[in-house]
Amino acid sequence: MTRGAERGMGGAQPAEELTASYVRWRSSRLGRITDALERQLLARLLGKVDGKKLLDVGCGDGAMAFELARQGASVTALDADPSMIAAARLRAESEATRAQFVEGNAESLPFDDATFDIVVAVTVLCFVRDAERAVKEIARVLKPGGRLVIGELGRWSLWATQRRIRGWLGHPVWGAVKFRTAADLRSLAEAAGLRVVAIHGAVHYPPCGLAARLLAPVDPWLGRKTTFGAAFLAMSAVRQR
Repeated sequence: MTRGAERGMGGAQPAEELTASYVRWRSSRLGRITDALERQLLARLLGKVDGKKLLDVGCGDGAMAFELARQGASVTALDADPSMIAAARLRAESEATRAQFVEGNAESLPFDDATFDIVVAVTVLCFVRDAERAVKEIARVLKPGGRLVIGELGRWSLWATQRRIRGWLGHPVWGAVKFRTAADLRSLAEAAGLRVVAIHGAVHYPPCGLAARLLAPVDPWLGRKTTFGAAFLAMSAVRQR
């Protein structure tokens, strides 16, 4: 799945190995279908980004940062892992568009107040120690009227069950991750003084390529009806003026 699965595959590997692991995921049938559904949902919540100053928190290897830059946004991308930043800069060598990459922590963003029109954070809060503080930091750097779009790993899904089992068996990534519900995301946003606009789900199928192919056509419809069973949750919220 977008960045969450990649972090699980990547760990602290060198940039070249991280890039290769992302390529393997994105070239698999399950990866292609899953990423496409997540991108579709995020794009719907983000709206037009042309001309906007945008921050991508937890950027991974920069895939989303470059995609948003190609749509006309002025993108700054941040990640706490130096290997991720190195992978993003390696990827930048073959990209036609540019983005600025910064090493930093989501719980203490190295930016001034009211800097960005849009902040996007995809599968980031599940890995940080203090998610409430991270969301408050995001709210701080948003301009009044600015939009936050968060993508997170859903608690009640077969993907989460599989990952919990791997965590119980000693996997260093999935043993530490925190899965959330739509209510959890709403609480985090409201505690930071943000107004929630929408919360939707995606990826209601099990982690299987055949299931993804068969159920992908109805997944967007399901995501508008319920977040239960969704492996991926996406929330849009705005900073009050």
